[in-house]
Amino acid sequence: VHHALRNAWLPVVTIIGLEFGFLLGGVVVVETVFSYPGIGRLLFAAINQRDIPLVQAGVILLAGIFILLNLLVDLIYVRLDPRMKLAEGRG
Repeated sequence: VHHALRNAWLPVVTIIGLEFGFLLGGVVVVETVFSYPGIGRLLFAAINQRDIPLVQAGVILLAGIFILLNLLVDLIYVRLDPRMKLAEGRG
């Protein structure tokens, strides 16, 4: 069972990583519809007011969070399956 679960965790981690991406994408809609204060509502207001620097900063922030989450998923892969080693390549 231990060996089967180790291999079964890889798709689970992949789906969790993808779901966080979808959550980041849906934050604008949820915060706008339900009037929650947050980055999504701030971005929506900035888009309506055509505040380009604020929109750029918000998009860069959300993209950075998404990149960090994908990096975390890749590091979890290496931890779960030691056959996936970090590259020590030659370029």
